[in-house]
Amino acid sequence: MDWQAAKKGFRSYLKLERSLSNNSVDAYLGDLDKLIQFADSKLVPLKPETIGHRDLSDFIGWVNELGMLPSSQARVISGIKAFYRYLLLDNQIHSDPSELIEGPKLTRKLPDTLRLADIDKLIDAIDLSKPEGARNKAMLEVLYGCGLRVTELTTLKISNLYLEIDFIKITGKGNKERLVPIGSQAVKYLKLWLEEVRVHVPVQNGEEDIVFLNRRGKRLSRVYVFLMIKDLAERIGLKKSISPHTFRHSFATHLIEGGADLRAIQEMLGHESITTTEIYTHLDREYLKSVIISHHPRSSGRKARDE
Repeated sequence: MDWQAAKKGFRSYLKLERSLSNNSVDAYLGDLDKLIQFADSKLVPLKPETIGHRDLSDFIGWVNELGMLPSSQARVISGIKAFYRYLLLDNQIHSDPSELIEGPKLTRKLPDTLRLADIDKLIDAIDLSKPEGARNKAMLEVLYGCGLRVTELTTLKISNLYLEIDFIKITGKGNKERLVPIGSQAVKYLKLWLEEVRVHVPVQNGEEDIVFLNRRGKRLSRVYVFLMIKDLAERIGLKKSISPHTFRHSFATHLIEGGADLRAIQEMLGHESITTTEIYTHLDREYLKSVIISHHPRSSGRKARDE
């Protein structure tokens, strides 16, 4: 793998999957250019896949010697970590050399979410007259109904569906397995796809156990799911920049707003730490206000109702 090919793929990843602005993409690529400059300066130039943890530690020292401000150094480290996450997701490397590099201590960005009405509109916008319509509807119902990551959706196996007891088994990050409940709406459209449409798809060797296939009988790419969702958003005139992860964020937020236990949501999302799940507790102010008015003993709304 050469640096320019890796850089081109990284650019596409940042624009499509991360939905970053052109300025942000340029900043990430500028950070990567510094790593490329460092790699080329070696007696034996380093390639993206041959760089190890020690090389990145040396790179951080090299960046420090350039006299950059700590905040700028932190941004460069963040950019390099994003680059290696991309290579890992794209199966171009098997381990992340930046994993143990200390990253910048930044305020965690609150995830964007959708209202239930918007999710309904997106799913209703799917053209069921097309062959892929039943599949795409089942995909979005499962994505939102189970809070899956996009890779968990595209690699979902028929042998891991336990629809008779309303559960599916998911293989998440680090190949860790978890059981996730699946609702009746998702089960309905999943069965429709499997029993009435997928049975007519000519399945390619090795893909027999994959739930969601394209018309050629191969599993769908992560990129396809991103593009499908962006297309549906344009159809309904949704101004937000959304991705498959937006459905996962919405799943968690809607459960919390409905009173679900945080640890139960942690288990369903497959988070190792409860602190990761806590970012989904960003309930909107009007919702919090309505809860206080309805339940606090000193609120005017509660008093009026009791009278």
